[in-house]
Amino acid sequence: MHPIPQRCAHRPVSGGLVVPYVSLIHNGHAAFGSLDADRARTALVQRLCQICGERLQERCFLIVRPADALRGVSPEPALHPECLPYTAAHCPMLNGTATRYRSRAMLAAHPAGRPCTDSSCPCPSRTPDHGHIARAGARADRYEAWMIHTRDYRLTSPHGQPHVLPGISTHVPVLRRRILRDAALPHEQHNLLTELRSFLGPTP
Repeated sequence: MHPIPQRCAHRPVSGGLVVPYVSLIHNGHAAFGSLDADRARTALVQRLCQICGERLQERCFLIVRPADALRGVSPEPALHPECLPYTAAHCPMLNGTATRYRSRAMLAAHPAGRPCTDSSCPCPSRTPDHGHIARAGARADRYEAWMIHTRDYRLTSPHGQPHVLPGISTHVPVLRRRILRDAALPHEQHNLLTELRSFLGPTP
């Protein structure tokens, strides 16, 4: 298991894993994989790390899919360089454990995985956004981490969608790119690629 970064030492832990700053906390329980929209917006606007919740410093990483690069905006809050390896190791979508996005049925369900009957609970809307609907059930995309200087950190909304939660512009100088995972292949293609790699042997 990847060690918990020192920056996250103050964060709560659930099941041995750090609860990210932007994760939804429902009735005291962390709903991993579900974002707290208010916290996500706060992190974007105040330049906070999405994992430890502390202020970003000289450099930060953006999580970028091909579609994000095409639109010119990373929709997620950035991460400290120290927090990225831990996140990449434990997030199912980034480490390759998850091969598909959540289905429409899963998106429509309550993010905490159970109905909430507390009328005073600030639960997020059960209606997923258009981006999640478009990806529902599809194979996971390729994910990259782009390091930028925080002086180039600029919020922007997707072109023609000013009502959408702003993200971080990717039209800035990129200091470093790191592949976190490749796109999930269909089962047959995955097996074929595995056989090909076995035939070619280890790369020097």
